[in-house]
Amino acid sequence: MGTGSRFPASWQRAMLPMLLLDQLAAGPAHGYAISKALEGRGLDPLKGATLYPALGKLEASGWVSTMWEEGQSGPGRKVYELTSSGKAELDEQKRLFSQFAQLAVGG
Repeated sequence: MGTGSRFPASWQRAMLPMLLLDQLAAGPAHGYAISKALEGRGLDPLKGATLYPALGKLEASGWVSTMWEEGQSGPGRKVYELTSSGKAELDEQKRLFSQFAQLAVGG
């Protein structure tokens, strides 16, 4: 954690799927907006080589759907949206994480 990050990089990598699902629970967004929102929540900046494969895995699992949004004055972009099964998965991951966190703090 010596680089000024609030959280170790290994924690961020491990929690990325849940964090992405949680961010999408706020509403549909494109990758850059998701990345910036997570950065605003205290994560280190996400590189595209980390973000987009993770979003692709969530989509392949059926937890995220995508649609193409045409660009106004530039290229179009993919917009990601949480599915109902993604919401159920997020709820389950949060439940399990809460149990795990209790182990870590000896509760």
